Amino acid sequence: MGRHITLFVTGGIAAYKVPLLARLLIKQGDSVRVAMTQAATKFVTPETLAILTKAPVVTDGSEFDHPEHVAHVELAHWTDLAIVVPATANTLAKLAMGLADNVVTTTLLATAAPKLLIPAMNDQMWANPQTQANIAHLKDLGYQLLPPETGFLAEGYAAPGRMPEPETIQLFINAQSQLTSLAGKTILISAGGTRERLDPVRYLTNDSSGKMGAALANVAAAAGAKVTVVSTKALEVLPSVTVQRVESAQQLAQAMTSLPADIVIMAAAVADFRPVTTAANKIKKTADNDEFKLELVKNPDILAALGHQKQPGQIVVGFAAETTDLLANATVKLEQKGADMIVANQVGKADTGFNVDANAVTILRPHHTPISLPKASKLTIAKQIFDVMLQANA
Repeated sequence: MGRHITLFVTGGIAAYKVPLLARLLIKQGDSVRVAMTQAATKFVTPETLAILTKAPVVTDGSEFDHPEHVAHVELAHWTDLAIVVPATANTLAKLAMGLADNVVTTTLLATAAPKLLIPAMNDQMWANPQTQANIAHLKDLGYQLLPPETGFLAEGYAAPGRMPEPETIQLFINAQSQLTSLAGKTILISAGGTRERLDPVRYLTNDSSGKMGAALANVAAAAGAKVTVVSTKALEVLPSVTVQRVESAQQLAQAMTSLPADIVIMAAAVADFRPVTTAANKIKKTADNDEFKLELVKNPDILAALGHQKQPGQIVVGFAAETTDLLANATVKLEQKGADMIVANQVGKADTGFNVDANAVTILRPHHTPISLPKASKLTIAKQIFDVMLQANA
């Protein structure tokens, strides 16, 4: 990734997970530095984090170890992305008030970098109206927040307040973007390949993994949108994303046409046909059935239904997965479906499209020149898709 990321560690027991997070970020190519409160050093040592990051850890006792610069100001300028992890209720209150009484709060006050909060605390502290008011104020100031999960707390019971695992925090970090206008939007996304049952053990499907839909959901959720994904697959999504599982095209159609949304994105690969009948029991081969004829009927056209019943101000986006004549086929789809945008991608390749983490797409809009997005991670492609979408509807 190549970013300068500073982890601001405060005094909660969840600090023991910070070395694992630092390691994940370093492995993906980011440069990581750390600043710690005095209380944080009781849970994880500065030496541990200094060895992992190959950089000195800034603490209240070390600010003036190098008199040639002011440590917190130098770190504030170096930082591209500031992450408060774990963010205790006490630190949230200080940040909301603009206090600068330790090296963490002072550096955060001095940096212009985007700031992410990863709260972790007891459930009653999390639910306290003052804590929630502080969080609301920090959001107004531009802080992004990954809410705590419900899980086993240090107090010995399960409740809201548990810090998400490092892998989830990493996903939240990587999904960050400048798409601030998505905040508060309601976004509905379909993902995965539908399954059309032949019998209780067999079905017709395709190779779609749902990763593109998950990437779109995570980018939108990280930007503050309210996101629902209707998926045929188990997806790796942020905790704030609502996932509704379906299997068939008919189930997907029912969900996608009944849920309200400001933006609807049909990223799922929907089966064009389904069996006329589904056998109640497993279909057996016998000595006299050397052939098996399968009769199919057309599935509902979900994107066309969404495009033609589009509400005023609503944005409808479709995907076109093609193996040949990509632009020609996608252009026909754009004209016929009533969508505001079609994202066309070539499938059948080993390194992009289905079942991989990268993609390369072409975006088509009515009366606009197609925009080609070169191969990149699906998270990057998702950010670019939203950027084009929002610029077109600004």
